[in-house]
Amino acid sequence: MKGIFIAYNQAYYEEIQEIIEKQGVRGFTRWNEITGRGSESGDAHYGNHTWPTFNDAMLTFVDDDKVTAIMNNLHEHDLKTPELGLRAFSWNIEQTI
Repeated sequence: MKGIFIAYNQAYYEEIQEIIEKQGVRGFTRWNEITGRGSESGDAHYGNHTWPTFNDAMLTFVDDDKVTAIMNNLHEHDLKTPELGLRAFSWNIEQTI
């Protein structure tokens, strides 16, 4: 099992949810209106007068065989509109209850 953490511009929410649902993933946790700035490029998302947009984040846990398709779809989506910002990270989950 793997965990996938996705940070993205709020405008992406429906697309992100569709990407994971197409892989049969039902469960996720979502955080709304988070702030931050990318480490390489892109605009800041601080929710203030100067940088008015927010990001959202999603965490989901999936079977290993779904990770590549999800990550590839997320990457393709990011390449279409890189100025919006989308980052995803996956890691091994050792134990669940």
